[in-house]
Amino acid sequence: MTATSYKNGLLQMENVPLQRIAQKHGTPVYCYSTRQLADNFHAYQTALSDIMPEDKFTICYACKANSNQAILHLLGMLGAGADVVSGGEMYRAFKAGVTHDKMVFSGVGKTADEIVKAVRNDILQINVESEPELNLVSTLAAKESSAKAHIALRVNPDVDANTHEKITTGRSGNKFGIDIKAAPALYRRARDMAGLAPTGVAVHIGSQLMDLAPFAEAFKRVAELVNELRQQGNIITTVDLGGGLGVPYRGETPPDIKKYAGLIRDIILPLNVHVILEPGRSIAADAGVLLTRVRYIKESGDKRFLIVDAGMNDLARPALYDAYHAIMPCGEPAKGAVMTAYDVVGPVCETSDTFRTGAELPRIDPDALLAIMTAGAYGASMASNYNTRPLPAEVLVSDEQFDLIRPAQKIEDIAAADVIPDWLA
Repeated sequence: MTATSYKNGLLQMENVPLQRIAQKHGTPVYCYSTRQLADNFHAYQTALSDIMPEDKFTICYACKANSNQAILHLLGMLGAGADVVSGGEMYRAFKAGVTHDKMVFSGVGKTADEIVKAVRNDILQINVESEPELNLVSTLAAKESSAKAHIALRVNPDVDANTHEKITTGRSGNKFGIDIKAAPALYRRARDMAGLAPTGVAVHIGSQLMDLAPFAEAFKRVAELVNELRQQGNIITTVDLGGGLGVPYRGETPPDIKKYAGLIRDIILPLNVHVILEPGRSIAADAGVLLTRVRYIKESGDKRFLIVDAGMNDLARPALYDAYHAIMPCGEPAKGAVMTAYDVVGPVCETSDTFRTGAELPRIDPDALLAIMTAGAYGASMASNYNTRPLPAEVLVSDEQFDLIRPAQKIEDIAAADVIPDWLA
């Protein structure tokens, strides 16, 4: 993580020692680097600008990775749009300043209210994922506006992304998208349906891909589909290629964005379409860390546990996906320090509340501050109040300054949302 490293004996994000943030805002606390977010977005922008004019592509950041409005606003200032999967994300993105012409609405379970909001705001594209959804969008769009809603059918190309079972989305049998073989017939129907302009094709085969081969296979199938659709009289002007580029959680070599862009150049550009991308994790993940403090050090048999104040409710990925996150002391270890194996666990009443098993760390003292790395994506956005634990604060760092972008939740706020009915009282 280039924005977070040891300087003068302390782990720093940009030019802020992480200990300063913990001292001011407590722990657990999420910290994000403005510079890393910008660098990651610019990497996509540059790679695509090298192969096509800037008015031929739109980068719609996948809000589900991290939907804090400060991050959406920052990326919007840099030129990003938003890929949203709920009415809540749509609301946040608009509130953060994302414009309607750079917004894509994805997701398999859109409600009527969400669809109406998308139609009324005339967003760039609604990615339709089933025939029943297509019928509903048509009905609602025809009632709402004289203009037609621009839609893409999200096709399922039956490509194995070779990623974790729970984050693959492009295989036959996954809940996402429409069987690519059934797509031509559905486009023929959509072309004549009220309220619709079926001008796009969308695909998304999964998340955390470390190999470009599945992308190449999916893109080729999409290109074949576009050509078939045009032959049957459809006007296809956009292709949404989704997201999914992996990030190095444990030192892996991530896919080269320029080579990824090369696939787009070779396979998709000959179609003469507007290209939409939906990166999320690869923009936010390595820009964030979760700071946590050691509460207790416990020995049990041959096990040494570091019991920290962050829990699986704050960062669910290890419990959900057996995901790996590096853990670093916020004080730089001495050269040649003897390493000890620790199980780093949280206070939640679940055995799955474990961040790392057998983490090799230098000797850790009680109250030590640790950083759980590469936590900017699917960290705060998936956090919950399990065990009535307040959501952690979030902080944005820029060079030598840092500001709170979401305060830590209070227990009183959680309890205040409960209502005891009169008949029970």
